[in-house]
Amino acid sequence: MNLPNALTSLRIALIPFLMVALLSSFRGQEWVSFGLFLFATLTDTVDGLLARRTNAITELGQLLDPIADKLLMTAAFICLVQSGHVPAWMAVVIIGREIAVTGFRAIAASKGVIIAASWPGKIKMQFETYTIALLILGRTILGKFYIIPQVLLWLTMAMAVYSAAEYFVKYGPALVKEPKKA
Repeated sequence: MNLPNALTSLRIALIPFLMVALLSSFRGQEWVSFGLFLFATLTDTVDGLLARRTNAITELGQLLDPIADKLLMTAAFICLVQSGHVPAWMAVVIIGREIAVTGFRAIAASKGVIIAASWPGKIKMQFETYTIALLILGRTILGKFYIIPQVLLWLTMAMAVYSAAEYFVKYGPALVKEPKKA
């Protein structure tokens, strides 16, 4: 267990605390939830930088990091559906994309094809992060600027669909081809 993997594990450990904060009602709940979410996303940035700069990239880290990301985003979206900030159907599209792409990558890996994150996938992740952070602050704190996370939510969903389609179009045909018989 190195420092980058410890930070990834910390991100996973923060998820139940974030969920409790998001689903509770107390004075300052939005700010506590916002702080927890930002701290968790910061660990994602720092663990990757540390792993690359210190040459501490491990198989465990390569497995845990995307799982931690998906767990964090999925938990946040589910809580935001419960609190009425996100329509359930939009969360299903975004979370469904994560499940579909993860399954697609697993199939590709089983055939020796590694699918790296694409720029649309990276943009989608940035949109998700900003959208969730601003939705957590909510209408009470953002006031008339609450329209920003609502627009970002639509952009996030659009990027989720686009990036998934890009993966499937780019890699799908090669993965469904049957190997030629000798």
